Amino acid sequence: MRLRVFGAVLVSSALLVGTGQAVAAPERGAGSIVWQPCAEAPAIECGFLELPVDHARPKGEKFQLAVSRRKASDPSRRIGAMIINPGGPGGSGVEFSFVAEGIFSKEITDRFDVIGFDPRGVARSAPIRCSADVLARQPSLYPKSRAEFDAVVAYNRELRADCRKNTGPLFDHVSTTDVAHDIDAIRRALGEQKINFFGVSYGTFMGQQYAELYGRNIRAMVQDSTVDHSLGTWKFIETLSRGVAGVFDEWVKWSDRTPSSPFHGRDLRAIWKGLLSKADRGELKDAQGNVVTAEALGATVQGMGYLPEWQWFADHVAALEQGNPVGAFAKTELVEFPAVAVFCDDWNLRVRSWGEYQAVHAMDVRTSPETRGNALGHTFLVACAGLPKASNPQRPLKIRNAPKILMTNSKYDPATVYEWAVNAHRQSRDTTVFVTYEGWGHVVYERSACTRKINDDYLLSLKLPRDGTRCAAVEPIVSAKTTNRPWLSDHGLIRIPT
Repeated sequence: MRLRVFGAVLVSSALLVGTGQAVAAPERGAGSIVWQPCAEAPAIECGFLELPVDHARPKGEKFQLAVSRRKASDPSRRIGAMIINPGGPGGSGVEFSFVAEGIFSKEITDRFDVIGFDPRGVARSAPIRCSADVLARQPSLYPKSRAEFDAVVAYNRELRADCRKNTGPLFDHVSTTDVAHDIDAIRRALGEQKINFFGVSYGTFMGQQYAELYGRNIRAMVQDSTVDHSLGTWKFIETLSRGVAGVFDEWVKWSDRTPSSPFHGRDLRAIWKGLLSKADRGELKDAQGNVVTAEALGATVQGMGYLPEWQWFADHVAALEQGNPVGAFAKTELVEFPAVAVFCDDWNLRVRSWGEYQAVHAMDVRTSPETRGNALGHTFLVACAGLPKASNPQRPLKIRNAPKILMTNSKYDPATVYEWAVNAHRQSRDTTVFVTYEGWGHVVYERSACTRKINDDYLLSLKLPRDGTRCAAVEPIVSAKTTNRPWLSDHGLIRIPT
């Protein structure tokens, strides 16, 4: 398992570029999409929409935005187009559309054209390009001294300059505000008066910004696993750490009630504390002989919480306890820059000095000592250090002209933590209806019959539940290999084992 930012990259001799099969963009006039069968999924159509790099200069330089369309299976009952995004930042909506039938109910795919897109700078949409040799020199994301912190800052600036040079003008226009304008351009190209939008994780942030700018163009919008874009550096880290601490606590409770856990009837907290001490002494090794750090153990807690994978994690921890090397713990020193570029343009999470870094990191670890803080927030905190201010910085959510929006979140989500959803709903109480899934994991839609029905009823008939509705928890699946949640096999900052 590897700590990563969604928006994987491929090495191509001197450059690292966003993933996605290369597809030649056909010639077309602005504002139109020429559809053709997707190479990876011929039953789905793919195309490109030519858009301005800078929406403030519509006649300026253009780029090609990759778009996909899975047509409604029952066109006689078609409701409209539903644009989807799986989050990240850096997730491919095109690839998300390829697995739509395995995610959404048949009634949804019967009655909606499911529209995917790769956000600007990602995958097929003019991906951010960085030199492989520069990326290979990345220093540790856990600096131990002022000199190491200064080296991280210098490296971040070098990498940003390199990626900006290799990417061109688009690099300065990859914020989520830019993406919101792109979404409305897709709506116009499709010829739709209003759209439906289903956003997951960071995709909820796209939905929020679209609703602020183009609320009147929305028929229905689902924000599944909600981002709170109002938080400053300290609150961002603190809330994530509390969420991860809660995930660890839930794993311990699962072990206490589950006979299949190798720690059932044992003091798991004491065992875990002992493993952290061994990790600090460099005594834990993976199958390749690499040291498993305490930070890697903590990152794996956050990663397995996405499904969650209680049993898988317990079995691996048991192997470590017995001195058997395992090969599936997070590597906390690897960051892929395309997603960082987007995030650092959306958030002013900037530690300005070694002293400030120490203070924030100490708070992070103090808030969730069992996981040594939270790997997700720490990654962004360090990767953004020393970079210019964000063009789309944090602010309270203000949606005024949109219809009612469905907002959902798991109570024990390790990535978009429950506090975020509560706070985002508080900021948009007049326009959002909030539903809590009382259980575990990242992404709500498929968690139970209750969560699916609430989503489907809203999307199909605009029927909304009472604000504050709660769906009961359902025991999580046993193995990632049996899950019917393909978006979770490689979603967010942390890769889930498969």
